[in-house]
Amino acid sequence: MKTNKSVRGLQYVAAYVGALVSLYPIFLMLTSSFKTNIQILKNPMSLPTSISFTAYSKLIHQIPFGTYFWNSVVVSVVSVVLILLFGVLASFYIARYPFRWNGALFFFFLLGMMIPIKLGIVPLFLLMKKLALLNSIWSLVSVYTAIGMPLAVLILTGFFRTLPKELEEAARIDGSSDFGVMWHVLLPLIRPALGTVMIMNFIMAWNDFFFPLIFIQDDMKKTIPVGMLSLFGQYSTDLSMLFAGLTLASVPMIVMFFLASKQFMEGMTAGAVK
Repeated sequence: MKTNKSVRGLQYVAAYVGALVSLYPIFLMLTSSFKTNIQILKNPMSLPTSISFTAYSKLIHQIPFGTYFWNSVVVSVVSVVLILLFGVLASFYIARYPFRWNGALFFFFLLGMMIPIKLGIVPLFLLMKKLALLNSIWSLVSVYTAIGMPLAVLILTGFFRTLPKELEEAARIDGSSDFGVMWHVLLPLIRPALGTVMIMNFIMAWNDFFFPLIFIQDDMKKTIPVGMLSLFGQYSTDLSMLFAGLTLASVPMIVMFFLASKQFMEGMTAGAVK
């Protein structure tokens, strides 16, 4: 009994140490945003001698950070909504309607996870040019939706297949349509999977640097990762503004994870126990 308590105590200590190690970079980023450049360079690990919001004021007034922030919100939210919409419809059809090419269609979606999309950046760029989507945030939305669909179909199809068909039969006896069965009966039961898909794709779209750099040239249409490049100079970098921008950019991800963390954890561990 004492051995079990000792092991559990060591586990708690290890968990707390791991949490502190993980949270310390966030704490350092937050405290550095209240320092000046000189303070950061002299004592990068120390606490600020005084709380100053000068870096945040400079960030908002010297660069169009609000525009970058709004562009990132629009791109990430619209991409996630489209991924969930099309992912749910495709997964419901694959999981609940057996037909001859069911397996081939499912494998077709999984091919998107096997082939790195960045290898096709040249034809993708030419395609966006022909569609007149270059220098538009809709080019990013279309690419992120395509990137997120394979994983969404994989996760959601697996969840749909675990649900008992008796639920559908009972709903159909009550006169429900196919869409009603999916929307009112099955969809509420796969909320953990929806939360997992939502968080993973939101973080992917919010943090992506590659595609906005390739597809967006207009400064007022850039997202945060590319817009923050203006803070890096050839000979000097305003570190306080950089940390302030990183702090503001991390807020939506932290809020979303707290709001959907329960569904995310349930989605990641679902199926481990019968």
